[in-house]
Amino acid sequence: MKKINLKKNNKLKFYIKSVLRSIIPRFFYINQKERIMHQSVTNYDNNYLDSRVNYYLKHKTPFTLSADAIAIKDYKLKGNSTYYLDLKSILNYFSRDKKIHYLFGDRTTVETTPTIVKSRPISGDNQNSVLLKLNSVRHFNFINDVTPFSQKLDMAVWRGKVIEHFQPHRVEFLKKTFTNKLCNIGKTNSSEINPIWQKPPLSIAEQLKYKFILCIEGNDVATNLKWAMSSNSLCMMCKPKFETWFMEGRLVAGKHYVELKEDYSDLTEKIEYYKVNHDAAQAIIHNANHYVEQFKNTERELLISLLVMQKYLQLSGQE
Repeated sequence: MKKINLKKNNKLKFYIKSVLRSIIPRFFYINQKERIMHQSVTNYDNNYLDSRVNYYLKHKTPFTLSADAIAIKDYKLKGNSTYYLDLKSILNYFSRDKKIHYLFGDRTTVETTPTIVKSRPISGDNQNSVLLKLNSVRHFNFINDVTPFSQKLDMAVWRGKVIEHFQPHRVEFLKKTFTNKLCNIGKTNSSEINPIWQKPPLSIAEQLKYKFILCIEGNDVATNLKWAMSSNSLCMMCKPKFETWFMEGRLVAGKHYVELKEDYSDLTEKIEYYKVNHDAAQAIIHNANHYVEQFKNTERELLISLLVMQKYLQLSGQE
């Protein structure tokens, strides 16, 4: 029987695995890289691999790193430990003299030189934002939901923090939807502005009792999008503006999620429609689940990460 996972990723487990990785001699990683790279020829569809690699690193021609690029041997922990450990798990496979540019945190702008980041804008020229799977313990949480769509509550649910000065779009979302009788919506942090919006947090298991899960972008992407798309609930959101390793820019409205207008004026209409049109809802849920599956092959995900880093080093004249 498939293990049922309805919880967030275990951070302690993530840190323990990262510490264990750090005590493995570097030559082991270098040798392993050759074996892993060979799998790209023997085990996987190379067109698929190329598609993913070229999506994350869009540059096709050589580029030059600036003078302040960091050598891998000088890569040190300076806050953002989950970001640091995720990137280190990839850098371990490469020579310590290689250099990179990287920035941690929620990135919503594009740098002037190719830089490794967790997130980037979807629109415009974003090729200098090179995506790797960073802060994975927070963002890449997939679940096994055993409750069928038809047995869930005919309502939409959302919980999350709302930081008024940095997330005006979430303020507008609450203004437009908080009183909707078809929704259970609330912010989980306290503030002086609109304290009536505050509600107790809901676990993932509690949110999965609802047919519809609203995915609202925060500082960059919507953190709950990955587990929502791996569930038997229907993901509803506005067209995403930012993307990560999850390739949110490749999601298709009406195929992977139900697209909402920016002012949420069609939210009630969309809920009412999919409440009774279960076949249409189920088709989208099936496509969303299928999209998520590609990220569950941990061996292939590591290979793609290494190929992105190798391409970065090649185009910067270091390989």
